[in-house]
Amino acid sequence: MVRIRTANASDVEGLSIYFTGLSATTRNKRFMGARADVALLAAECIAKVSHPNHFTLLAELRQEEGPSTIIGETRYAYDAAARHGDFAISVADVFQRTGVGLQMVTAMERRASDLGHEMIAAETARTNAEMRGLAKKAGFADTGLGDWQSIHFAKRLSR
Repeated sequence: MVRIRTANASDVEGLSIYFTGLSATTRNKRFMGARADVALLAAECIAKVSHPNHFTLLAELRQEEGPSTIIGETRYAYDAAARHGDFAISVADVFQRTGVGLQMVTAMERRASDLGHEMIAAETARTNAEMRGLAKKAGFADTGLGDWQSIHFAKRLSR
């Protein structure tokens, strides 16, 4: 069973282990570049958990016995100047194309809407077919603000 929940300060180690387990390709797509400092990345994802307009959601695989395993994460940050939230997402390689990403985006949208936010946006590399497909499936549209390397997409949230 997959459970999606808000991350907290005690999740840094588990998130670090999760990032370490991602393939180099998946990690590169998530961070839009090669990053090897997974402990720092995990700490960055958790750093602003007390800020009301920033949050990280974790998707966990719940076992009948034993600890849960992180299989996905999404980090959200509201940009007051731009008046929209930005997000980044990753799903463990073996759980990609199983609906976990869409569940996480839906949970993120619900939380952002509850915070009163009206729009969510993100950017991805043009070569990231997985993220482009997830964005399309979740109802995001290409804004035309990208360049030859990236696509910028956005979605207005319903209240």
